Amino acid sequence: MSGSRARLGRAAGLISLATMLSRVLGLVREQLFAALLGATALADAFIAAFRIPNLLRDLFAEGALSQAFVPAFKQAQRAEGAGGAFRLGNTVAGNLIVLVGLLVGLGVFFAPEVLLLMAGDFAAVPGKFTIAVELTRIMMPFLLLVTLAAVAMGMLNAQERYGPPALAPAVFNVVSIVVGLALWAAGIDPYHVAIGWAVGTLVAGLAQLGIQLPPLWRTGWRPALRLDLALRDPAVRQVALVMAPAVLSVAAVQVNVFVNTSFASGEQGAVAWLNYAFRFLQLPIGVFGVAIATVSTTRFAEAAADADRGALARHLVEGLRLVAFLCVPATVGLVLLGEPIIRLIYERGLFGSWDTLATTRALDLYAIGLVAYAAVKVLAPAFYAVRLTRIAVMASITAVAANVGFNVLMHPGHGYRILALGTALAALVNCAILYVAFHRRIAPIAHRELVGHLVRIGAAAAVMGAAVWGAAHVLDDQLGHASFLARAVGALVPVAVGAAVYAGACAVFRVEELEQLTRRLRRRARR
Repeated sequence: MSGSRARLGRAAGLISLATMLSRVLGLVREQLFAALLGATALADAFIAAFRIPNLLRDLFAEGALSQAFVPAFKQAQRAEGAGGAFRLGNTVAGNLIVLVGLLVGLGVFFAPEVLLLMAGDFAAVPGKFTIAVELTRIMMPFLLLVTLAAVAMGMLNAQERYGPPALAPAVFNVVSIVVGLALWAAGIDPYHVAIGWAVGTLVAGLAQLGIQLPPLWRTGWRPALRLDLALRDPAVRQVALVMAPAVLSVAAVQVNVFVNTSFASGEQGAVAWLNYAFRFLQLPIGVFGVAIATVSTTRFAEAAADADRGALARHLVEGLRLVAFLCVPATVGLVLLGEPIIRLIYERGLFGSWDTLATTRALDLYAIGLVAYAAVKVLAPAFYAVRLTRIAVMASITAVAANVGFNVLMHPGHGYRILALGTALAALVNCAILYVAFHRRIAPIAHRELVGHLVRIGAAAAVMGAAVWGAAHVLDDQLGHASFLARAVGALVPVAVGAAVYAGACAVFRVEELEQLTRRLRRRARR
Protein backbone atom coordinates (compact mmCIF):
# COMPACT_ATOMS: atom_id res chain seq x y z
CA MET A 1 0.00 0.00 0.00
CA SER A 2 1.32 3.43 -0.96
CA GLY A 3 1.76 6.23 1.55
CA SER A 4 -1.29 8.10 0.26
CA ARG A 5 -3.51 5.01 0.50
CA ALA A 6 -2.25 4.31 4.00
CA ARG A 7 -3.15 7.88 5.01
CA LEU A 8 -6.56 7.42 3.42
CA GLY A 9 -7.15 4.24 5.41
CA ARG A 10 -6.15 5.91 8.65
CA ALA A 11 -8.38 8.89 7.88
CA ALA A 12 -11.35 6.66 7.06
CA GLY A 13 -10.79 4.71 10.27
CA LEU A 14 -10.57 7.91 12.31
CA ILE A 15 -13.77 9.27 10.76
CA SER A 16 -15.58 5.97 11.36
CA LEU A 17 -14.44 5.82 14.99
CA ALA A 18 -15.37 9.45 15.61
CA THR A 19 -18.75 8.91 13.96
CA MET A 20 -19.41 5.90 16.17
CA LEU A 21 -18.44 7.93 19.25
CA SER A 22 -20.76 10.74 18.17
CA ARG A 23 -23.68 8.36 17.53
CA VAL A 24 -23.26 6.63 20.89
CA LEU A 25 -23.07 9.98 22.67
CA GLY A 26 -26.10 11.07 20.66
CA LEU A 27 -28.03 8.12 22.05
CA VAL A 28 -27.00 9.11 25.57
CA ARG A 29 -28.18 12.65 24.84
CA GLU A 30 -31.52 11.33 23.57
CA GLN A 31 -31.75 9.08 26.63
CA LEU A 32 -31.50 12.12 28.90
CA PHE A 33 -33.97 14.05 26.77
CA ALA A 34 -36.46 11.16 26.95
CA ALA A 35 -36.10 10.94 30.73
CA LEU A 36 -36.61 14.68 31.15
CA LEU A 37 -39.40 15.30 28.64
CA GLY A 38 -40.61 11.85 27.48
CA ALA A 39 -43.13 12.04 24.63
CA THR A 40 -45.06 14.93 26.14
CA ALA A 41 -46.37 18.05 24.40
CA LEU A 42 -43.16 19.82 25.43
CA ALA A 43 -41.06 17.10 23.78
CA ASP A 44 -43.07 17.41 20.56
CA ALA A 45 -42.69 21.20 20.65
CA PHE A 46 -38.93 21.06 21.24
CA ILE A 47 -38.32 18.52 18.46
CA ALA A 48 -40.37 20.51 15.96
CA ALA A 49 -38.62 23.75 16.98
CA PHE A 50 -35.15 22.23 16.65
CA ARG A 51 -36.07 20.69 13.32
CA ILE A 52 -36.29 24.12 11.67
CA PRO A 53 -32.65 25.26 12.17
CA ASN A 54 -31.48 21.65 11.89
CA LEU A 55 -33.25 21.21 8.55
CA LEU A 56 -31.66 24.39 7.25
CA ARG A 57 -28.30 23.20 8.66
CA ASP A 58 -28.52 20.01 6.60
CA LEU A 59 -29.61 22.07 3.60
CA PHE A 60 -26.95 24.78 3.55
CA ALA A 61 -24.16 23.76 5.88
CA GLU A 62 -22.68 20.32 6.32
CA GLY A 63 -23.76 18.44 3.19
CA ALA A 64 -23.96 20.93 0.34
CA LEU A 65 -21.22 23.25 1.60
CA SER A 66 -18.65 20.51 2.12
CA GLN A 67 -19.20 19.10 -1.38
CA ALA A 68 -18.68 22.54 -2.93
CA PHE A 69 -16.10 24.16 -0.66
CA VAL A 70 -13.42 21.51 -0.14
CA PRO A 71 -12.49 21.08 -3.85
CA ALA A 72 -12.43 24.86 -4.35
CA PHE A 73 -10.22 25.35 -1.28
CA LYS A 74 -7.75 22.70 -2.47
CA GLN A 75 -7.66 24.24 -5.94
CA ALA A 76 -6.99 27.71 -4.46
CA GLN A 77 -4.29 26.19 -2.26
CA ARG A 78 -2.51 24.73 -5.29
CA ALA A 79 -2.86 27.88 -7.38
CA GLU A 80 -2.24 30.63 -4.81
CA GLY A 81 -0.78 28.88 -1.77
CA ALA A 82 -2.14 28.86 1.76
CA GLY A 83 -2.80 32.62 1.75
CA GLY A 84 -5.10 32.42 -1.27
CA ALA A 85 -6.93 29.41 0.15
CA PHE A 86 -7.52 31.15 3.48
CA ARG A 87 -8.76 34.28 1.68
CA LEU A 88 -11.29 32.10 -0.10
CA GLY A 89 -12.29 30.52 3.22
CA ASN A 90 -12.77 33.93 4.86
CA THR A 91 -14.78 35.19 1.89
CA VAL A 92 -17.08 32.17 1.90
CA ALA A 93 -17.47 32.54 5.68
CA GLY A 94 -18.22 36.26 5.33
CA ASN A 95 -20.86 35.66 2.68
CA LEU A 96 -22.46 32.98 4.81
CA ILE A 97 -22.48 35.19 7.91
CA VAL A 98 -24.54 37.73 5.95
CA LEU A 99 -26.83 35.29 4.16
CA VAL A 100 -27.37 32.84 7.02
CA GLY A 101 -27.63 35.72 9.49
CA LEU A 102 -30.45 37.13 7.37
CA LEU A 103 -32.07 33.69 7.29
CA VAL A 104 -31.80 33.44 11.08
CA GLY A 105 -33.43 36.86 11.45
CA LEU A 106 -36.29 35.85 9.16
CA GLY A 107 -36.68 32.59 11.05
CA VAL A 108 -36.95 34.42 14.37
CA PHE A 109 -39.44 36.95 13.00
CA PHE A 110 -41.61 34.49 11.06
CA ALA A 111 -41.35 31.57 13.52
CA PRO A 112 -45.16 31.43 14.08
CA GLU A 113 -45.86 31.29 10.33
CA VAL A 114 -43.25 28.59 9.72
CA LEU A 115 -44.57 26.47 12.58
CA LEU A 116 -48.13 26.86 11.30
CA LEU A 117 -46.97 25.22 8.08
CA MET A 118 -44.86 22.59 9.81
CA ALA A 119 -46.91 21.76 12.89
CA GLY A 120 -50.14 23.71 12.74
CA ASP A 121 -52.02 21.05 14.72
CA PHE A 122 -49.98 22.01 17.80
CA ALA A 123 -52.44 24.91 18.22
CA ALA A 124 -55.11 22.40 19.27
CA VAL A 125 -53.21 21.74 22.53
CA PRO A 126 -53.18 24.75 24.90
CA GLY A 127 -49.71 26.30 25.15
CA LYS A 128 -48.02 23.78 22.82
CA PHE A 129 -47.78 26.08 19.80
CA THR A 130 -46.64 29.04 21.94
CA ILE A 131 -43.73 27.16 23.52
CA ALA A 132 -42.75 25.76 20.11
CA VAL A 133 -42.48 29.32 18.78
CA GLU A 134 -40.42 30.40 21.80
CA LEU A 135 -38.05 27.45 21.44
CA THR A 136 -37.66 28.08 17.72
CA ARG A 137 -36.62 31.66 18.33
CA ILE A 138 -34.07 30.60 20.94
CA MET A 139 -32.47 27.95 18.73
CA MET A 140 -32.43 29.69 15.33
CA PRO A 141 -28.89 31.13 15.88
CA PHE A 142 -27.69 27.50 16.04
CA LEU A 143 -27.89 27.57 12.24
CA LEU A 144 -25.22 30.29 11.98
CA LEU A 145 -22.91 28.56 14.47
CA VAL A 146 -23.07 25.20 12.70
CA THR A 147 -22.61 26.84 9.27
CA LEU A 148 -19.37 28.46 10.40
CA ALA A 149 -18.35 25.11 11.93
CA ALA A 150 -18.88 23.52 8.48
CA VAL A 151 -16.57 26.11 6.88
CA ALA A 152 -13.89 25.40 9.49
CA MET A 153 -14.36 21.67 8.93
CA GLY A 154 -13.89 22.14 5.19
CA MET A 155 -10.67 24.13 5.61
CA LEU A 156 -9.24 21.53 8.00
CA ASN A 157 -10.26 18.52 5.92
CA ALA A 158 -8.82 20.12 2.78
CA GLN A 159 -5.49 20.30 4.62
CA GLU A 160 -5.86 16.64 5.73
CA ARG A 161 -6.48 17.62 9.37
CA TYR A 162 -9.30 15.18 10.06
CA GLY A 163 -9.24 14.80 13.85
CA PRO A 164 -10.96 17.96 15.18
CA PRO A 165 -13.68 18.06 12.48
CA ALA A 166 -14.45 14.39 13.04
CA LEU A 167 -14.73 14.93 16.79
CA ALA A 168 -16.77 18.16 16.57
CA PRO A 169 -20.20 16.39 16.57
CA ALA A 170 -19.09 14.35 19.59
CA VAL A 171 -18.21 17.59 21.39
CA PHE A 172 -21.70 18.89 20.60
CA ASN A 173 -23.20 15.80 22.20
CA VAL A 174 -20.91 15.96 25.25
CA VAL A 175 -21.93 19.55 25.99
CA SER A 176 -25.61 18.64 25.47
CA ILE A 177 -25.23 15.73 27.90
CA VAL A 178 -23.62 17.99 30.52
CA VAL A 179 -26.50 20.45 30.13
CA GLY A 180 -29.02 17.61 30.42
CA LEU A 181 -27.40 16.26 33.59
CA ALA A 182 -27.40 19.74 35.11
CA LEU A 183 -31.10 20.13 34.33
CA TRP A 184 -31.78 16.68 35.82
CA ALA A 185 -29.84 17.54 38.99
CA ALA A 186 -31.58 20.90 39.34
CA GLY A 187 -34.99 19.19 39.47
CA ILE A 188 -36.75 22.05 37.68
CA ASP A 189 -40.15 21.82 35.99
CA PRO A 190 -40.46 20.44 32.41
CA TYR A 191 -41.16 23.87 30.87
CA HIS A 192 -37.87 25.30 32.11
CA VAL A 193 -36.12 22.04 31.18
CA ALA A 194 -37.18 22.65 27.57
CA ILE A 195 -35.97 26.26 27.72
CA GLY A 196 -32.68 25.22 29.35
CA TRP A 197 -32.09 22.50 26.76
CA ALA A 198 -32.68 25.03 23.96
CA VAL A 199 -30.09 27.39 25.42
CA GLY A 200 -27.78 24.41 25.91
CA THR A 201 -28.13 23.60 22.21
CA LEU A 202 -26.64 27.01 21.37
CA VAL A 203 -23.77 26.44 23.82
CA ALA A 204 -23.13 23.01 22.26
CA GLY A 205 -23.14 24.55 18.78
CA LEU A 206 -20.59 27.12 19.90
CA ALA A 207 -18.41 24.32 21.30
CA GLN A 208 -18.66 22.43 17.98
CA LEU A 209 -17.25 25.50 16.25
CA GLY A 210 -14.75 26.31 19.00
CA ILE A 211 -12.96 22.96 19.00
CA GLN A 212 -11.97 23.50 15.35
CA LEU A 213 -10.59 27.04 15.64
CA PRO A 214 -7.30 26.34 17.54
CA PRO A 215 -6.07 23.69 15.05
CA LEU A 216 -7.19 25.92 12.19
CA TRP A 217 -5.21 28.81 13.70
CA ARG A 218 -2.13 26.56 13.87
CA THR A 219 -2.36 25.95 10.11
CA GLY A 220 -1.87 29.68 9.52
CA TRP A 221 -5.49 30.83 9.19
CA ARG A 222 -6.41 34.21 10.64
CA PRO A 223 -10.01 35.46 10.85
CA ALA A 224 -10.88 38.37 8.55
CA LEU A 225 -14.31 39.51 7.44
CA ARG A 226 -14.35 39.41 3.62
CA LEU A 227 -17.44 39.74 1.42
CA ASP A 228 -18.14 38.93 -2.22
CA LEU A 229 -21.91 38.77 -2.37
CA ALA A 230 -21.82 39.62 -6.08
CA LEU A 231 -19.67 36.51 -6.70
CA ARG A 232 -17.02 38.39 -8.68
CA ASP A 233 -14.28 36.03 -7.49
CA PRO A 234 -14.30 32.94 -9.77
CA ALA A 235 -13.49 30.62 -6.85
CA VAL A 236 -16.36 31.97 -4.76
CA ARG A 237 -18.65 31.71 -7.78
CA GLN A 238 -17.54 28.10 -8.25
CA VAL A 239 -18.51 27.27 -4.67
CA ALA A 240 -21.96 28.80 -5.21
CA LEU A 241 -22.51 26.98 -8.52
CA VAL A 242 -21.52 23.58 -7.14
CA MET A 243 -23.65 24.11 -4.03
CA ALA A 244 -26.82 24.66 -6.07
CA PRO A 245 -27.44 21.03 -7.21
CA ALA A 246 -26.16 19.70 -3.88
CA VAL A 247 -28.68 21.91 -2.05
CA LEU A 248 -31.48 20.61 -4.30
CA SER A 249 -30.50 17.02 -3.56
CA VAL A 250 -30.37 17.58 0.20
CA ALA A 251 -33.55 19.69 0.06
CA ALA A 252 -35.48 16.79 -1.39
CA VAL A 253 -34.54 14.61 1.55
CA GLN A 254 -35.30 17.33 4.09
CA VAL A 255 -38.75 17.88 2.62
CA ASN A 256 -39.53 14.37 3.88
CA VAL A 257 -38.70 15.49 7.41
CA PHE A 258 -40.82 18.62 7.07
CA VAL A 259 -43.80 16.74 5.62
CA ASN A 260 -43.65 13.94 8.18
CA THR A 261 -43.55 16.45 11.04
CA SER A 262 -46.59 18.20 9.59
CA PHE A 263 -48.53 14.92 9.41
CA ALA A 264 -47.41 13.73 12.86
CA SER A 265 -48.17 17.00 14.68
CA GLY A 266 -51.85 16.13 14.94
CA GLU A 267 -51.17 13.03 17.08
CA GLN A 268 -49.98 13.62 20.66
CA GLY A 269 -46.48 12.20 21.14
CA ALA A 270 -46.05 11.11 17.50
CA VAL A 271 -43.37 13.69 16.67
CA ALA A 272 -41.33 12.50 19.64
CA TRP A 273 -41.86 8.77 18.95
CA LEU A 274 -40.74 9.14 15.35
CA ASN A 275 -37.75 11.20 16.41
CA TYR A 276 -36.60 8.68 19.03
CA ALA A 277 -36.96 5.79 16.59
CA PHE A 278 -35.11 7.50 13.75
CA ARG A 279 -32.34 8.70 16.05
CA PHE A 280 -31.84 5.12 17.12
CA LEU A 281 -31.76 3.96 13.50
CA GLN A 282 -29.05 6.54 12.76
CA LEU A 283 -26.52 4.60 14.82
CA PRO A 284 -25.96 1.82 12.24
CA ILE A 285 -26.50 4.26 9.36
CA GLY A 286 -23.87 6.61 10.71
CA VAL A 287 -21.31 4.02 11.73
CA PHE A 288 -21.61 1.72 8.70
CA GLY A 289 -22.90 4.06 6.00
CA VAL A 290 -20.53 6.97 6.65
CA ALA A 291 -17.45 4.73 6.89
CA ILE A 292 -18.24 2.86 3.67
CA ALA A 293 -19.23 6.05 1.85
CA THR A 294 -15.99 7.79 2.90
CA VAL A 295 -13.86 5.09 1.28
CA SER A 296 -16.17 4.69 -1.73
CA THR A 297 -16.20 8.42 -2.48
CA THR A 298 -12.43 8.56 -2.71
CA ARG A 299 -12.30 5.43 -4.86
CA PHE A 300 -14.96 6.82 -7.20
CA ALA A 301 -13.02 10.09 -7.53
CA GLU A 302 -9.82 8.24 -8.46
CA ALA A 303 -11.60 6.02 -10.99
CA ALA A 304 -13.42 8.99 -12.53
CA ALA A 305 -10.14 10.91 -12.86
CA ASP A 306 -8.71 7.90 -14.75
CA ALA A 307 -11.89 7.61 -16.85
CA ASP A 308 -12.07 3.96 -15.74
CA ARG A 309 -15.76 3.03 -15.76
CA GLY A 310 -14.95 -0.62 -15.00
CA ALA A 311 -13.23 0.42 -11.78
CA LEU A 312 -16.27 2.50 -10.84
CA ALA A 313 -18.48 -0.58 -11.18
CA ARG A 314 -16.08 -2.75 -9.18
CA HIS A 315 -15.87 -0.19 -6.38
CA LEU A 316 -19.67 0.09 -6.33
CA VAL A 317 -20.13 -3.67 -6.04
CA GLU A 318 -17.55 -3.81 -3.23
CA GLY A 319 -19.34 -1.02 -1.37
CA LEU A 320 -22.79 -2.59 -1.78
CA ARG A 321 -21.49 -6.00 -0.69
CA LEU A 322 -20.14 -4.43 2.48
CA VAL A 323 -23.42 -2.55 3.06
CA ALA A 324 -25.33 -5.84 2.83
CA PHE A 325 -22.86 -7.66 5.08
CA LEU A 326 -23.29 -5.06 7.85
CA CYS A 327 -26.82 -3.74 7.42
CA VAL A 328 -28.89 -6.86 6.68
CA PRO A 329 -28.15 -8.40 10.11
CA ALA A 330 -28.55 -4.95 11.69
CA THR A 331 -32.05 -4.77 10.18
CA VAL A 332 -32.97 -8.20 11.55
CA GLY A 333 -31.56 -7.25 14.95
CA LEU A 334 -33.49 -3.97 15.11
CA VAL A 335 -36.78 -5.66 14.25
CA LEU A 336 -36.32 -8.48 16.76
CA LEU A 337 -34.67 -6.54 19.59
CA GLY A 338 -36.04 -3.04 19.08
CA GLU A 339 -38.39 -3.16 22.06
CA PRO A 340 -35.92 -4.47 24.71
CA ILE A 341 -33.19 -2.10 23.50
CA ILE A 342 -35.50 0.94 23.47
CA ARG A 343 -36.77 -0.07 26.91
CA LEU A 344 -33.19 -0.27 28.19
CA ILE A 345 -32.11 3.06 26.71
CA TYR A 346 -35.17 5.28 26.99
CA GLU A 347 -37.72 3.97 29.51
CA ARG A 348 -37.28 6.08 32.62
CA GLY A 349 -38.52 9.42 33.94
CA LEU A 350 -41.32 10.77 31.75
CA PHE A 351 -40.73 8.11 29.07
CA GLY A 352 -43.12 5.29 29.95
CA SER A 353 -43.87 1.76 28.76
CA TRP A 354 -46.43 3.00 26.23
CA ASP A 355 -43.80 5.29 24.74
CA THR A 356 -41.48 2.29 24.42
CA LEU A 357 -44.11 0.35 22.50
CA ALA A 358 -45.01 3.31 20.26
CA THR A 359 -41.36 4.05 19.46
CA THR A 360 -40.71 0.36 18.71
CA ARG A 361 -43.60 0.30 16.25
CA ALA A 362 -42.04 3.19 14.34
CA LEU A 363 -38.55 1.64 14.47
CA ASP A 364 -39.82 -1.66 13.02
CA LEU A 365 -40.97 0.18 9.89
CA TYR A 366 -38.00 2.55 9.66
CA ALA A 367 -35.71 -0.52 9.74
CA ILE A 368 -37.16 -1.75 6.42
CA GLY A 369 -35.19 0.99 4.71
CA LEU A 370 -31.89 0.59 6.60
CA VAL A 371 -30.03 -1.23 3.79
CA ALA A 372 -31.33 1.31 1.25
CA TYR A 373 -30.29 4.28 3.43
CA ALA A 374 -26.72 2.98 3.58
CA ALA A 375 -26.67 1.92 -0.09
CA VAL A 376 -27.67 5.42 -1.22
CA LYS A 377 -24.60 6.78 0.59
CA VAL A 378 -22.49 4.49 -1.63
CA LEU A 379 -24.43 5.04 -4.87
CA ALA A 380 -24.88 8.82 -4.84
CA PRO A 381 -21.15 9.79 -4.70
CA ALA A 382 -20.57 7.87 -7.94
CA PHE A 383 -22.86 10.27 -9.81
CA TYR A 384 -21.09 13.29 -8.34
CA ALA A 385 -17.73 11.77 -9.32
CA VAL A 386 -18.74 11.52 -13.00
CA ARG A 387 -20.69 14.82 -12.89
CA LEU A 388 -24.14 13.30 -13.39
CA THR A 389 -25.52 15.24 -10.44
CA ARG A 390 -28.89 15.76 -12.14
CA ILE A 391 -29.65 12.05 -11.81
CA ALA A 392 -28.91 12.05 -8.07
CA VAL A 393 -31.12 15.13 -7.61
CA MET A 394 -34.00 13.65 -9.60
CA ALA A 395 -33.77 10.39 -7.65
CA SER A 396 -34.13 12.31 -4.37
CA ILE A 397 -37.04 14.37 -5.68
CA THR A 398 -38.84 11.26 -6.97
CA ALA A 399 -38.37 9.55 -3.61
CA VAL A 400 -39.83 12.55 -1.79
CA ALA A 401 -42.81 12.67 -4.14
CA ALA A 402 -43.45 8.97 -3.52
CA ASN A 403 -43.26 9.53 0.25
CA VAL A 404 -45.63 12.49 0.20
CA GLY A 405 -48.15 10.67 -1.99
CA PHE A 406 -48.00 7.57 0.20
CA ASN A 407 -48.50 9.61 3.37
CA VAL A 408 -51.43 11.56 1.94
CA LEU A 409 -53.20 8.32 1.00
CA MET A 410 -52.35 6.19 4.03
CA HIS A 411 -51.80 8.44 7.07
CA PRO A 412 -55.45 9.35 7.76
CA GLY A 413 -56.35 5.69 8.27
CA HIS A 414 -53.16 4.33 9.85
CA GLY A 415 -51.60 7.10 11.97
CA TYR A 416 -48.00 8.00 12.69
CA ARG A 417 -46.48 4.54 11.91
CA ILE A 418 -47.25 5.00 8.23
CA LEU A 419 -44.88 7.98 8.20
CA ALA A 420 -41.99 5.70 9.20
CA LEU A 421 -42.97 3.22 6.49
CA GLY A 422 -43.20 6.03 3.92
CA THR A 423 -39.69 7.20 4.80
CA ALA A 424 -38.35 3.65 4.40
CA LEU A 425 -40.11 3.20 1.05
CA ALA A 426 -38.71 6.55 -0.13
CA ALA A 427 -35.19 5.29 0.63
CA LEU A 428 -35.90 2.11 -1.34
CA VAL A 429 -37.17 4.16 -4.30
CA ASN A 430 -34.10 6.42 -4.19
CA CYS A 431 -31.78 3.41 -4.02
CA ALA A 432 -33.52 1.60 -6.90
CA ILE A 433 -33.38 4.63 -9.19
CA LEU A 434 -29.69 5.23 -8.53
CA TYR A 435 -28.86 1.54 -8.98
CA VAL A 436 -30.63 1.29 -12.35
CA ALA A 437 -29.21 4.63 -13.50
CA PHE A 438 -25.67 3.58 -12.60
CA HIS A 439 -26.05 0.35 -14.60
CA ARG A 440 -27.42 2.21 -17.64
CA ARG A 441 -25.48 5.47 -17.59
CA ILE A 442 -22.14 4.78 -15.91
CA ALA A 443 -21.11 1.11 -16.11
CA PRO A 444 -22.68 -2.37 -16.06
CA ILE A 445 -23.11 -3.83 -12.57
CA ALA A 446 -22.39 -7.49 -11.81
CA HIS A 447 -25.97 -8.30 -10.77
CA ARG A 448 -25.35 -12.04 -10.44
CA GLU A 449 -22.51 -11.49 -7.99
CA LEU A 450 -24.62 -9.18 -5.85
CA VAL A 451 -27.65 -11.49 -5.88
CA GLY A 452 -25.54 -14.48 -4.86
CA HIS A 453 -23.98 -12.42 -2.07
CA LEU A 454 -27.42 -11.28 -0.86
CA VAL A 455 -28.66 -14.88 -0.79
CA ARG A 456 -25.73 -15.96 1.42
CA ILE A 457 -26.09 -12.91 3.65
CA GLY A 458 -29.85 -13.44 3.90
CA ALA A 459 -29.39 -17.07 4.90
CA ALA A 460 -26.81 -16.13 7.56
CA ALA A 461 -29.08 -13.35 8.89
CA ALA A 462 -32.03 -15.80 9.04
CA VAL A 463 -30.00 -18.23 11.16
CA MET A 464 -28.92 -15.32 13.35
CA GLY A 465 -32.52 -14.11 13.66
CA ALA A 466 -33.72 -17.50 14.90
CA ALA A 467 -30.99 -17.56 17.56
CA VAL A 468 -31.71 -13.98 18.63
CA TRP A 469 -35.46 -14.59 18.85
CA GLY A 470 -34.93 -17.71 20.96
CA ALA A 471 -32.44 -16.06 23.30
CA ALA A 472 -34.62 -12.99 23.78
CA HIS A 473 -37.72 -15.00 24.63
CA VAL A 474 -35.93 -17.33 27.03
CA LEU A 475 -34.37 -14.39 28.89
CA ASP A 476 -37.64 -12.46 29.03
CA ASP A 477 -39.47 -15.53 30.42
CA GLN A 478 -36.76 -16.14 33.02
CA LEU A 479 -35.86 -12.59 34.07
CA GLY A 480 -38.67 -10.31 32.95
CA HIS A 481 -37.76 -6.65 32.51
CA ALA A 482 -38.70 -4.95 35.76
CA SER A 483 -35.14 -4.16 36.93
CA PHE A 484 -32.38 -2.38 35.06
CA LEU A 485 -30.14 -5.47 35.26
CA ALA A 486 -32.85 -7.66 33.74
CA ARG A 487 -33.35 -5.13 30.95
CA ALA A 488 -29.63 -4.94 30.24
CA VAL A 489 -29.25 -8.73 30.13
CA GLY A 490 -32.41 -9.12 28.04
CA ALA A 491 -31.20 -6.59 25.46
CA LEU A 492 -27.43 -7.11 25.31
CA VAL A 493 -27.06 -10.90 25.63
CA PRO A 494 -29.18 -11.58 22.50
CA VAL A 495 -27.04 -9.01 20.65
CA ALA A 496 -23.89 -10.93 21.60
CA VAL A 497 -25.54 -14.24 20.66
CA GLY A 498 -26.62 -12.78 17.33
CA ALA A 499 -23.13 -11.48 16.49
CA ALA A 500 -21.52 -14.85 17.28
CA VAL A 501 -24.11 -16.86 15.34
CA TYR A 502 -23.97 -14.49 12.36
CA ALA A 503 -20.18 -14.77 12.21
CA GLY A 504 -20.41 -18.55 12.34
CA ALA A 505 -23.10 -18.67 9.65
CA CYS A 506 -21.08 -16.34 7.39
CA ALA A 507 -18.10 -18.66 7.82
CA VAL A 508 -20.22 -21.65 6.81
CA PHE A 509 -21.63 -19.81 3.79
CA ARG A 510 -18.16 -18.54 2.84
CA VAL A 511 -18.93 -14.82 2.94
CA GLU A 512 -15.75 -13.08 1.77
CA GLU A 513 -16.28 -9.96 3.88
CA LEU A 514 -16.03 -12.00 7.07
CA GLU A 515 -12.72 -13.49 5.92
CA GLN A 516 -11.38 -10.01 5.09
CA LEU A 517 -12.48 -8.68 8.48
CA THR A 518 -10.87 -11.63 10.26
CA ARG A 519 -7.55 -11.10 8.44
CA ARG A 520 -7.52 -7.41 9.37
CA LEU A 521 -8.21 -8.16 13.03
CA ARG A 522 -5.42 -10.75 13.08
CA ARG A 523 -2.93 -8.31 11.55
CA ARG A 524 -3.85 -5.63 14.08
CA ALA A 525 -3.60 -8.12 16.94
CA ARG A 526 -0.09 -9.10 15.84
CA ARG A 527 0.91 -5.44 15.65
